[in-house]
Amino acid sequence: MAIISREQIVEGLVDILGKDQVVTDEQVLKESSIDRYRKYEQVCEVYTQPIPAAVVYVRSAEEVSEVLKFANDNEINIVPRTGHSAIEGGLETALKDSVVIDGSTMNKVIKVDEYNMQVTCQCGVPLQELDDMLRERGLTTGHSPQSKPLAQMGGLVATRSIGQFSTLYGGIEDMIVGLEAVFPNGKICRIKNVPRRAAGPDIRHIICGNEGALCFITEVTLKLFKWQPENNRYIGYKLDDEHMKLGFDCLREVMVAGYKPSFARLYDAADAQQHFSSWLEEGKAILIWMAEGPANITPAIEEGIKDLMSKHPELEEVDPKLIEKWYGGLNWGPEQIAEEKEEIKATQNIGITTEVSGNWDNIYEIYKTACDRIMEEVPDMTLMGGHSSHSYINGTNMYFVYYYNIVDCAPEEEINKYHDRINQIICEQVIKYGGSIVHHHGLGKARARYVTEEYGSSYYMLKTLKQAFDPNGVMNMGTLIPLRK
Repeated sequence: MAIISREQIVEGLVDILGKDQVVTDEQVLKESSIDRYRKYEQVCEVYTQPIPAAVVYVRSAEEVSEVLKFANDNEINIVPRTGHSAIEGGLETALKDSVVIDGSTMNKVIKVDEYNMQVTCQCGVPLQELDDMLRERGLTTGHSPQSKPLAQMGGLVATRSIGQFSTLYGGIEDMIVGLEAVFPNGKICRIKNVPRRAAGPDIRHIICGNEGALCFITEVTLKLFKWQPENNRYIGYKLDDEHMKLGFDCLREVMVAGYKPSFARLYDAADAQQHFSSWLEEGKAILIWMAEGPANITPAIEEGIKDLMSKHPELEEVDPKLIEKWYGGLNWGPEQIAEEKEEIKATQNIGITTEVSGNWDNIYEIYKTACDRIMEEVPDMTLMGGHSSHSYINGTNMYFVYYYNIVDCAPEEEINKYHDRINQIICEQVIKYGGSIVHHHGLGKARARYVTEEYGSSYYMLKTLKQAFDPNGVMNMGTLIPLRK
């Protein structure tokens, strides 16, 4: 809680940045108090979280430094953001008179280094614009989350995000070369751009995934890759929903065999109908892959996957053109979000996701038991399903997808009656079977309540990091580590 008044906070920020960079418009403040975790409240324009004192737009690391020092001295809660596309409560202003620092005006691409295959940009550079520019040069970051039309570089790094082609390119943590970030005491720290070093722990990972609870990211350098879409190969198989365990095993076979498709996915029948209903029968799950890269590699990956799948008579191959068509419409931008809001208003039916991860020997049990419990314990469910979309040699993720009707429930009550309860069941089942309660959206504030169960004895390390870098508790409180009432 700030030790100065709301008016003094705004005056101090104006002294640092000037009036043009400090926003106190009531509607902007309300909209900045939550993110898409409180989707129904957002749709109904009901704001239950403390309204921030201001939103400030920063233009340099030096400005961030001055704002953070002011906040640190006056114990003002700071919520860092860039693209504002978060969906786990990480951008909620959990404390009274918080200040949102928005880095979206720091939107310069500083250098495209084609010889060293890396690009350096400020935190507010939109990923879609960056990758579109790079693709004109025959390059790509390889990072393509569904939020690509909305997301900006700082938030992607802060949430430890992952893209749809992660099986080939890795998560954002695999792409990062160097970083610049500002800590709450105002210290600006730069991690230099080198391919690898063994000079102690990898300190990039203090910053990557910190969710704004340790520092504010101002600059990012990512690896670059050649973009060769003309060589893409698409592979798909349908199978009965009762064979989902086999579907996970098929993903495992491809990964263990050493193939590197750019995506590898398994949809259960419920989720598959949302994407493939124009041609896929009800009751059918689907396995899909895409091979990407040089022209002499993608056919070999395609041939290898098909050879492995030919050993399973339960699978039926589908026309690759159907998979290619689906691939063209994956991402969500402002238009889709606006359409979804109108649909929720009209139907009082809402769809949400929760993503987790597990090893090959527990992922099916996590999926099956969580789905079963939710259908048994949560009222008004209209769809319960999911898909796996990011696989590794030792396991995979599970993206739970669920819809429910909002019945006899005020907007401010919906999250307790439905969303939090579903999240709780999923987290309980994941912890029971030994997986991770979050694969790539970040803990935010929504799942921070399970952090001690998630970390176990290593929670000591996370808590010590927070205490060391943010001793006054001013960085995005309630995120990563929950607020204690």
